[in-house]
Amino acid sequence: MSGTPGSGGLRAGAALAVLLKWIVLVFFLAVAVLPLAWLVLNSFKTNLEIQSSPFSLPARPDFENYANAVALADLPRLFLNSVIVAVGTVFLNLVASSMAGFVLARESWKGRETVRTVLEAGVLVPILAFMVPYFTLVTRLGLYDKLVTLVLVYAAINVPVSIFLVTSFMRAIPKEMEEAAIIDGCSFVQRFTKVVLPLSRSGLVTAGTFCFIYAWNEFLMAMLLTSSISARTIQLGIRFFTSQFITDYAGMFAAIVLSILPSVLAYVFLHNKIIAGLTAGAVKG
Repeated sequence: MSGTPGSGGLRAGAALAVLLKWIVLVFFLAVAVLPLAWLVLNSFKTNLEIQSSPFSLPARPDFENYANAVALADLPRLFLNSVIVAVGTVFLNLVASSMAGFVLARESWKGRETVRTVLEAGVLVPILAFMVPYFTLVTRLGLYDKLVTLVLVYAAINVPVSIFLVTSFMRAIPKEMEEAAIIDGCSFVQRFTKVVLPLSRSGLVTAGTFCFIYAWNEFLMAMLLTSSISARTIQLGIRFFTSQFITDYAGMFAAIVLSILPSVLAYVFLHNKIIAGLTAGAVKG
């Protein structure tokens, strides 16, 4: 028996929709992956190969580019500075955001929603708008060219995003668990440290990961607020491969690959918790 009239057209329309969906997905995958693949391939070429045939495969993989990048730009020192800044930023940001999120999500007080809206509205402010105020404040406080300055600035910049994530997650925790803790004699601080904070691990990991990636990859503020090798991060080390007359593309590409590895690995190992943290609180029951 033949199908109902129009069923062939419906199947053709569904097949076309699936085809268009895959075309769009493949396009965005190519946009995301191809530049990274091109960067990695060119990091194994010589400067002559990069300039003469930038889109071909390397004739012979040149691993010396990575050794030169580490030696010429003093990458170990810059890498250590980036680790100190990123870890310090995540710690300070999560301490402040978790306490603020607890008060905004679990306590009832006048003006709570207004305060939360004002804090989260910081997400909408461009980072460039903070450059002059931060530079003026840092120089007047005598904190210019110090690693602690980058920690403070990065932690402050990421507070709006972290508060949004942590507060949304804490609001999804059933109030009955907190009420049971109160009946058992938990104080305000104990409710935070022993009940709400442990149950908010996924939200904290999500906020911490975004904070780490930002602190690791940030360039403009680090360029503005530091000047010596002792206080500069690995992203600024990439500039050492560019001079007035020549650019060492091979060494620069190798340094870029090394600089992005920690943030990529952080996301690879924590992506499940990040997704859980982003979706927590989306459905309330």
